[in-house]
Parts: sequence; C-alpha cells; structure tokens
Amino acid sequence: MDAQSPMNDVLTDGSYLIDTHAHLQLEPLVRDAAGVVSRAQSQGVQWIISVGIDLADSKTMIRIVEQFPQAFACLGYHPHNALNVSDSGLTEMRALAQHPKVVGYGEIGLDFYRNISPRERQVTAFRDQIVLAKDLGLPLVIHLRNAYDEGLSILEEFAPFPRGGVIHCFSGSLQDARRALELGFYISVPGTITYKKNDEFRSIVKQAPRERILLETDCPFLAPEPFRGRDNEPAYLIYTARKVAELWGVEVDAAARITTQNAFALFGLPRRDGIAPSAESRHALDP
Repeated sequence: MDAQSPMNDVLTDGSYLIDTHAHLQLEPLVRDAAGVVSRAQSQGVQWIISVGIDLADSKTMIRIVEQFPQAFACLGYHPHNALNVSDSGLTEMRALAQHPKVVGYGEIGLDFYRNISPRERQVTAFRDQIVLAKDLGLPLVIHLRNAYDEGLSILEEFAPFPRGGVIHCFSGSLQDARRALELGFYISVPGTITYKKNDEFRSIVKQAPRERILLETDCPFLAPEPFRGRDNEPAYLIYTARKVAELWGVEVDAAARITTQNAFALFGLPRRDGIAPSAESRHALDP
C-alpha cells in the first residue's frame, strides 16, 4: 500500500472508532465533506463529532453535520474568539444548542500560548460558557494550552459537572491529568501521541484509566505520523488508535471498543449496536 494513504486496519470484530473532535466546517475539509466522511468510514470511523469555534462557525458546522447521519456537533467560542463573546451571542448559542445534532458545548477554555484574545477576556468568556453549558445540560469540550493550572482551577470552582467533559487534545502533565480525572473529565488523545518527542504524553496515556480516554483528530490540524505537517482528516484516526493499542498492550479492536464506549458514555450518541463496557477498560491511574 502507498505509504501516503491511510492504512486499511480492518476492525474485524465489529468494533469501530469515533472521532470525538473534528472541524468539518474548516478548510480544506469543508470543500469535500462527503469524501471526508466516506474515507473515514472506510477506515472504521463510524461517527464524527464536529466542533465549533464561534457563533458563525457553529452555524456553518450545524448545516454540514445535518447532511450526514454519522456526524454530530459541539458548539461554542474558542478562546481565540473570546473578544466576540457577547450576551446576544450567548443567547443565540443557547438557541442553537437545542438542535438535535448538538451533543456537547465547546470548544471553550484558555489559550495562553498565542494570546490572540486578552487573557482577562478569555477567562470571562470561559466562565460565562461554563455556566451556559451546565444550564443546557451538555458535556464540556475544553481547550487548554499553556494554561492548565488556570483552566483547571476555574473548572474546580464550578464543579461538579453532572454531564462531565473532556480535555481535548491533552498536552498537560501527569498532575494535570489527575486533576482532570478527579473532576470526572475524560482525556482526549490526538495524533500527537505518534510524535517522537512526546514520551511524557505516551506515559500519561499508558497510566490513565482506560475508561477515561477518548480519541480525536482535531482535523484539519495535528495529523499523525506519517502525515505530520499535512492536512489531517478523520480517516487518519486509525493511526492514533493503533498507537494507543500499542501502549495498552491490546489489539486495535480492543482499543476501539474501549474508546468508543467512552465516547458514547460522554456524548450520549445514538447506538446501533450492543457494545458494552469491556473488561479491558479497567485500569487505574498509578499514584
């Protein structure tokens, strides 16, 4: 097989994958959304959750996921867009969240790496959207970059979270992972798990409770090896699944079953099978 094409890892026992964080509404994916979804299915990715980054983007994303029965949506203001958050915008978000395709609120949080929006505005937008998400009864999708202590401290103020949440594209420390898990949150694993200089993250994923791990692409960003530096898409999730399976010492089918069950548990996606929690998912975080 061409090394530049997705490997055809057939999930032989009927298990499948869920891409819990994609951006089907962004370029270049939006130009070929049908092809993106079709290629994903050919690689065992049965469900895709597309995530909004502001109000206009979330509206576009809803129109896209309406076209595909296997696509669902989360909506919210990314911290880069915190300056766009307003009372009227949050009112529109509340109304948009009633759409039957919406399964979560986000991505929201703090990004102190690029500081595209002022930090104080990011914090205010984060707090306001946590309140909204809890009121809506939706799980949270959290973006944290160079802001784990600040972001987790805010989340701890607002605990408990009956519908839970996920730290998307996790890049924190082992202690950050422990704090997130204590909040009842999931840790989401993107293609960066395959990068050579990411041993700390691989160690965290190896130690973390398997019933708290999700898989994502964050496409079109963060393509896994061997596609690093190129546009990412949901079909490449199999590479992340294979690396997680390797770390856990299980077959890729088992990793798919575990992470798929976890995604169903958090997002409440409609079921078409009899997948139940598996024994492989019980694994405590080392002290």
